[in-house]
Amino acid sequence: MKATYHKYMLEFKRPSGTSRGVMTQKETWFIVLVENGKKGIGECGILRGLSADDRNDYEEKLSWVCQNIDLGEKVLWESLLEFPSIQFGIEMAFLSLKSVNPYLLFPSDFTNNSKSITINGLVWMGEPAFMKEQIEEKLIEGFTCIKLKIGAIDFSKELELLHFIRAHFSAEQIEIRVDANGAFSLSEALDKLHKLHVFQLHSIEQPIKKGDVRAMADLCKTAPFPIALDEELIGIFTFEEKEKLLQEIKPQYIILKPSFIGGFRGTQEWIDLAERYKIAWWITSALESNIGLNAIAQWTFLKNTTMPQGLGTGALYTNNFESPLEVSKGQLWYNPTVNWDSSFLEKV
Repeated sequence: MKATYHKYMLEFKRPSGTSRGVMTQKETWFIVLVENGKKGIGECGILRGLSADDRNDYEEKLSWVCQNIDLGEKVLWESLLEFPSIQFGIEMAFLSLKSVNPYLLFPSDFTNNSKSITINGLVWMGEPAFMKEQIEEKLIEGFTCIKLKIGAIDFSKELELLHFIRAHFSAEQIEIRVDANGAFSLSEALDKLHKLHVFQLHSIEQPIKKGDVRAMADLCKTAPFPIALDEELIGIFTFEEKEKLLQEIKPQYIILKPSFIGGFRGTQEWIDLAERYKIAWWITSALESNIGLNAIAQWTFLKNTTMPQGLGTGALYTNNFESPLEVSKGQLWYNPTVNWDSSFLEKV
């Protein structure tokens, strides 16, 4: 078996904003396996400035993996505990190599186009007029769950945007999730949560920065509506650490990004713990290309969850890979009549 790694820069159609700044590009890496003339591909979806494995030795670790590929997927995964995005890429690549079709990892009613996955419509941060435009587009497109990135513009303007939605749609018609990406200070967080509560929100992701376990636990206990942990899970590598975090914070929800938390195995550990402690969860992609999004979506379908998932990022880029993934009326579908753009895999 031969393994190689390849860098790929995804280009945003328009700058996309979070409370951590505006992105115009997204770096990703692919591991390609070749055996007996057959190829498998896995995406290592690192997000600089956020991923636990955003380290100077990242490419060096990819090189080591390719040099030691004969150790096998399980041994490699266990050796990559502090490199969760590479763990995910390795899982994908081996699954892809074993599959008849390198992109059909988990055949199901999703991949045969008889069932879909309900997803949220994502509204990026920006000027109020731009955010309002996105909201209107999502509503026209038929989404029943909208997720707004908040925390980068004036808070009163964000409240106005929420008022705009609720003036036209009730909580029964449109579910609203907000994601603060840790933007609220400790002193203001609870007050802001009470102001947001007026709009009957489903939940808020990561209201304060990760790392202050006691403060987050207090917020989860006193907040007027549910809190979901997101960044808080990044960098928590062992099963024991994961259990300790959930026991101490007691969140209402956790959000699971396989690229950030050790691929499918790491995600399943969080799911098992969440269900043990009666914590709800949903799965979210992390700005991967359609190759990574495809793997996450196929695996997510097998979890049989009815909660809207965060999987609709494939259309953000100008140079994504054409795929069978399609979004229609707030649902992610897999259209098997559409062929994958395999030009990248053919070249490497």
